[in-house]
Amino acid sequence: KIFARDAGAGRQFVVYSMNYQAAEDLAMVLPLPVAEGAKEDAVRFIDLHGYEDFFSDLHAGFPQPRSARGIGPISRSPAPANAPLAVVQVGSFEASFVPTPKDFSRLDPRFRLPESAFAKQPAYSRFGFAVFKLKRTATSVHPMAFSFPSADPNRLFFPTVHIHDGELNSHAHFDHQLYCQLAGDPRRVADFRESPQLAKSFMRVADSKGLIDGAAHCYLRELAGTRKNADIYV
Repeated sequence: KIFARDAGAGRQFVVYSMNYQAAEDLAMVLPLPVAEGAKEDAVRFIDLHGYEDFFSDLHAGFPQPRSARGIGPISRSPAPANAPLAVVQVGSFEASFVPTPKDFSRLDPRFRLPESAFAKQPAYSRFGFAVFKLKRTATSVHPMAFSFPSADPNRLFFPTVHIHDGELNSHAHFDHQLYCQLAGDPRRVADFRESPQLAKSFMRVADSKGLIDGAAHCYLRELAGTRKNADIYV
């Protein structure tokens, strides 16, 4: 489940949630189209451990709810270490921002993506990466939330590409719910359903820490089955 909204000043909000099964600790790695020159502190992580029902409440705003579970990139490829990247405690997990693919060498060795993982997608050479360290003892985590300086602030970005064990295949299985709020031309969300009511009628706006605009509607698009393995822009 992914939520996206314009955060103002050229930034974008992303909230990400998933269910998973794992035999060992792992990491969720989300590629982000960050503005050129983004530094290590460019991503601002937002602690939502007090609003675990964020996506349940979002889905309650739409008729005929359906369940979905998120999946995403996982890797543990080793690389030589340089100055380590900062680690931030965000609720029940640790998070780091990797400014460029080359900076994966500065991340915890267990949770690195090799640069070769993006050989088939040269555009990712200009991306940054939000990395969330997950525990094998959990099967779900509270929503992971952050804002980042967007390279294209006129569009909303959804990190939906799948990379598993360093491999990026042309197609992948999707089981996603994409949510957003946006201003401007409604044709941007022609493939989305609009919530009948304003967000304040079904969301705990105060607990969303600025992620939700209570005076706006929400939009939902559900993706299921085999699809082109790519990120989605709105």
